[in-house]
Amino acid sequence: MLDHTKINNIIFDLGGVILNLDYQITVNAFERIGLNNPEEMFSKKSQSNFFDDFETGKITAQEFRDEVKKLISKPVLDEQIDEAWNAMLLDFPLHRFEFLNAIKAKRRIFLLSNTNEIHMTWFKEYVNKLFGENVFFNLFEVAYLSNEMGMRKPNTEIFHSVVNQNKLAPNETLFIDDSPQHVEGAKKAGLQAYWLQNEEDITVVLRNFLT
Repeated sequence: MLDHTKINNIIFDLGGVILNLDYQITVNAFERIGLNNPEEMFSKKSQSNFFDDFETGKITAQEFRDEVKKLISKPVLDEQIDEAWNAMLLDFPLHRFEFLNAIKAKRRIFLLSNTNEIHMTWFKEYVNKLFGENVFFNLFEVAYLSNEMGMRKPNTEIFHSVVNQNKLAPNETLFIDDSPQHVEGAKKAGLQAYWLQNEEDITVVLRNFLT
């Protein structure tokens, strides 16, 4: 059980914590356009090097698409790749938005996401339509995106960067993620960390933080 009296700062992951995700939908979508064994290339726990490069901004969206095309024996359109890649991105329940809006008055909150240009193009359009221009990102003191930072979870350097830039005490900072290796990376960096399981919701796990 988390002790909310000892935590002053909360760093939230995005996909699987705030935004609902389903990796299997993207696996199925890639298979339909001719990519063999896509689950071996990326999953919640691991992924191939060029996926990592895309999430750290080392390759562009077009270079990513071109790498995927090399693995497919038939011609595919960029739009088909984007659609398959974005298929995992589901919905953002309104009660989570309301929760984040409430908890920002009680704690310093930040966003830290492993993401990429294609996903963020979709997500920004989605949340801007849902809540208004920049309303979602303004919930956080800072929103940290791996493709803009040039580093990604679970490497400890990304956690140290967030902590140092915002002068946070690591032992008073909670990191929440749905990937166990990211949680372990945060712990190695000295943060408190919570692994959010599939059946859990942040609004329930953190409800005591609003008292």
